[in-house]
Amino acid sequence: MAKGNDLVKYITQQVVQYIDTPKQQRQEAKVRHKESRASWTVRWFGMIPMSIAMWIGKVRRSRKAK
Repeated sequence: MAKGNDLVKYITQQVVQYIDTPKQQRQEAKVRHKESRASWTVRWFGMIPMSIAMWIGKVRRSRKAK
């Protein structure tokens, strides 16, 4: 039962912290979070799409040079 009480206490603290934060500050934090977010390809597949794109670019440049 202690775990349930701890969970309720944690959720209550988070709600109170959210309510105490001014609206403008919450909106600024939301914008900063969106700006720092990685693209969906990176979130789903990691660095694989970027490495493939770099490899394809290298192949295309080497073919152009020939």
